[in-house]
Amino acid sequence: MAAEARHEVEVAFALPDRQRIVTLEVPMGTTARQAVALVELDRLFPEVPPETFAAADLGIFGKPLRDPETHRLRAGDRVEVYRPLELDPKEARARRAERTGH
Repeated sequence: MAAEARHEVEVAFALPDRQRIVTLEVPMGTTARQAVALVELDRLFPEVPPETFAAADLGIFGKPLRDPETHRLRAGDRVEVYRPLELDPKEARARRAERTGH
């Protein structure tokens, strides 16, 4: 029986002070969300709640994915796990304007 076809992909996640890019070999047909689960980012970043990774927006080389649950990876893809915004950009601008008096 032939071995299952596999290819290499990367999963990347970053905090303000550190990042990890994990290379792994996955079966053909693996989705972006499945690759993130395989990497077990919650073990690499114990300070981040595990549900963050399960629900995070994902992208491939900076391009957000519309449906990471069905997006099948290709050899060499780098899945990026996006952190949720801590502060809405409009709110951040308003706070800065208040501090500077504008």
